Amino acid sequence: MTQRILWLSSFLFGVSSLVAQSKDTLSGSGAVTVFTATKTERLLSNIAVPVQIIGQKTIQQAGSLRLSDILSEQTGLFMTNGFGTGVSMQGLNPDYTLILIDGEPLIGRTSGVLDLKRITVGNIKQIEIVRGPSSSLYGSEAMAGVINIITDKSRKNSLSVGTRYGSYNTADINLKGSIRTNRINYQGFGNYYRTDGFSIRPNSRERSVAPIERITQQHHLGYRFNDQTNLSLNIRYNHETIKNNITVTNNGNAINSTGLEKNDDLNATLQLSHQFNQRIKNATRLYGTQFKSLQELVSDNGLPYTDAFKQQFARIENQTDVQIGKALELNIGGGYIHETASSTRYDNSESVKTNRIGYAYIQSELKASEKLTLIGGARYDHNELFAAAFSPKLALQYKLNPKFSVKASIGRGFKAPDFRQLYLNFTNTAAGSYSVFGSVEAQKIINELNRIGQISSLEPAFYQLNNLQPEYSTGLNIGVSFQNTQWHITANLFRNNIDNLIDSRLVAYKTGGAQIFSYLNVKNAFTQGIETDIKFKYNARWSFAAGYQFLLTGDQADINAINEGKVFTRDANGFSRRMSRSEYVGLPNRSKHMANFKVQYDYQDFFANLRTLYRSRWATTDTDGNGLFNSNDAFADGYVQLNLSVGKTLQNGLNIQTGIDNLFNYTDVLNLPNLPGRIVYMSLSYNFFNKTSK
Repeated sequence: MTQRILWLSSFLFGVSSLVAQSKDTLSGSGAVTVFTATKTERLLSNIAVPVQIIGQKTIQQAGSLRLSDILSEQTGLFMTNGFGTGVSMQGLNPDYTLILIDGEPLIGRTSGVLDLKRITVGNIKQIEIVRGPSSSLYGSEAMAGVINIITDKSRKNSLSVGTRYGSYNTADINLKGSIRTNRINYQGFGNYYRTDGFSIRPNSRERSVAPIERITQQHHLGYRFNDQTNLSLNIRYNHETIKNNITVTNNGNAINSTGLEKNDDLNATLQLSHQFNQRIKNATRLYGTQFKSLQELVSDNGLPYTDAFKQQFARIENQTDVQIGKALELNIGGGYIHETASSTRYDNSESVKTNRIGYAYIQSELKASEKLTLIGGARYDHNELFAAAFSPKLALQYKLNPKFSVKASIGRGFKAPDFRQLYLNFTNTAAGSYSVFGSVEAQKIINELNRIGQISSLEPAFYQLNNLQPEYSTGLNIGVSFQNTQWHITANLFRNNIDNLIDSRLVAYKTGGAQIFSYLNVKNAFTQGIETDIKFKYNARWSFAAGYQFLLTGDQADINAINEGKVFTRDANGFSRRMSRSEYVGLPNRSKHMANFKVQYDYQDFFANLRTLYRSRWATTDTDGNGLFNSNDAFADGYVQLNLSVGKTLQNGLNIQTGIDNLFNYTDVLNLPNLPGRIVYMSLSYNFFNKTSK
């Protein structure tokens, strides 16, 4: 009872916000500029591909701390739980969504997942989400789309500090400021985050989210040589320490391990831009990043376990923008990437794996008339580890009138096999000694194990092992948009066909019963559906927003086998019978229906909002053993999550905000281990000054 009174009183009496002075960028506002969709600044109203903008005010009024928090509330995006918190877009796995900070890619994925909780939102100006294949500009990993985090590079003298404290002893502290002179512009940001973590598993010593400490700092320095030439340097560093207490069950055996995991993420960008004249401008960028991870565990059986990983990525890129007349603009670019990785999970931790990529791209935008805009582009990637990839894209926008427009785009995306899929040589002694071998190593290692008598059986998939090829997708998006002074409505139909999908398969058994897995190009999958967003401004104080996604997915080989009567399931009595097409549910871990609803009240320096999230059930386990997912298998229940936030800005520069996330305290031990119970928080911030330099 005391706890309920505490969180209720905190919600009712702690008002205000880190954010009330921030100016938001609402999706659909013609004045909003975006960069990600075309690699050049464009008005959002003129973009021909599906783009969503999340503004600074929206992020801060939601009380979000990490990138995953704010993305989880967006239409058509849901957070995955395995190997960190990843994001799925248009029904495609997190592997296929490229994550950028200020236009540069983040590295350090685990099993294809980039953990979005590594990224604080304390200095984000806006988030740009481009849906659909974007490899024509960004190359590999952009099959589903791109999420670009644009950090705040305010050109004002400012200094502010913010703190937040909430459930599970979660604390967050921000310090940011900027200084501007006639030629020099500097912005600095620091964030400290820590949490005790939480456990939603009764009678278990393992916590769903382990105790974590994260420190992030970012520095931006700009120098203006003259009105035409600018030089900028951006450096970001993130360090995290995670206390692990892990229980792994394999073949019925539970093994407990404890220890620490430390991750370091360093990014640096140097850019020189020059405006030759009104028609030609050029930008040269040097980017380097390094991710290091070290996990050291000790199991109950006394066996130590060490997992070390280091990845480095360096790139030089040049882009030239040329305006030809009033109707045509060309963007021509190219670059070179040098990437390395080493890991205890590869054949030799001292051996450095290397990949080199040269690429070139071109994009043209033609304003054919006042109503019709055409965009065409293509990129060629020459990758040292596999055949070259060519990625074209075509998009158009037709404005029927100032309020109503139609957009369509079709493009090809690709994803190169990563170091893990090529070179992994990993045996998990903390989980029953199962092994996973990359495609380059698998046949050689398994044949040697077979020669010395350590293989009991070879599975059919072993004989399909071959050199991995890139995964390709063809994405089609068709959308409409309507906007007036009160309404903004968008709807987008999408279809993605994925060829050569890389999947892990069981290829052999060891003599002791432990499994051996490897990677194959095995699937031809698809995702399709519709996404809609509706925003309604009732008056100066009240506004409403709603979003909905309907999603269908599947593997074409599975569908063909069902139609041919080759797939069987079990009836209520356990007897085998042929499965019908209507029972097929498609790819696992995808919900057919997802929706969100938001009510917002803004008056002077006070705001309050109510945000509701809904996700329908999704398939989790193939219980009937037929190798695909159908209505007779195990499902996670659908759920509703309710989040509340209230804030107030005081005249002396003090801002206060309080909120409750997951008000109904919904938890799912098995299927949503990263969703905590009810979270109550309060935050304070203070702006020391904020004025424009003369």
